[in-house]
Amino acid sequence: MSRIGRSPIPVPQGVTVTIENHTVTVKGPKGTLTQTIHEDMRIRQENGVLYVERPTDGKLHRSLHGTTRSLLANMIEGVLNGYTRSLEIVGVGYRAAKQGRKLVLSLGYSHPIEYEPEEGVEIEVPQATKIIVRGVDKQKVGQAAANIRSFREPEPYKGKGIKYEGEHIRRKEGKTGGKKK
Repeated sequence: MSRIGRSPIPVPQGVTVTIENHTVTVKGPKGTLTQTIHEDMRIRQENGVLYVERPTDGKLHRSLHGTTRSLLANMIEGVLNGYTRSLEIVGVGYRAAKQGRKLVLSLGYSHPIEYEPEEGVEIEVPQATKIIVRGVDKQKVGQAAANIRSFREPEPYKGKGIKYEGEHIRRKEGKTGGKKK
C-alpha cells in the first residue's frame, strides 16, 4: 500500500476544504484552488483531517492514491503559505527588469524578451540578476520558472544563462589549444 497515500492531511486553521462530486475546493488566506480528482478516489474529511482512500489494489488505483494525496497537500500548503521559486541570471550584460506585469529580459539576443506570466503568478525583480516567481499553485509557479529559464539555459562552459537558485551547473573543460601535427 502507498505510504504517501495513507498518511492523513491535516487542515490548519483558516483553511476550508469543500468536496463536491470529485471536485475539491480549498480556500485560505492567500487564495482559492480547485482540483478535479479521479472518480475512483474517495476523500473523507474528519475532525480537520483529510484522508484519501482507494477502492482496490490495482496498479491504476495505487498510482492515483499517492498522487491525489500529494495534490491535496500541495493545495492546502499553497493557499496557506504560497510557493516561491528563485532564479539567478549569470552573464555579462544579462539582466532582468519589470515593466508593469511583464518581465523584460536582456539575455544577449538582438532583442529583449518580454514574458507575461499567467493569472495567479507574480514575478518580482529585487536585483537586475535575480527573479522571484510567487503564487499559490505549485504547478503554475514551477512552470513559469521553467519557461523563464528556457529563454537562456545555463551553458556548461562558462555557466552563463538563467539558473535556479542553488542549482549546480556541471562544467566542461574547454579546448586545450594544442598544436596539430
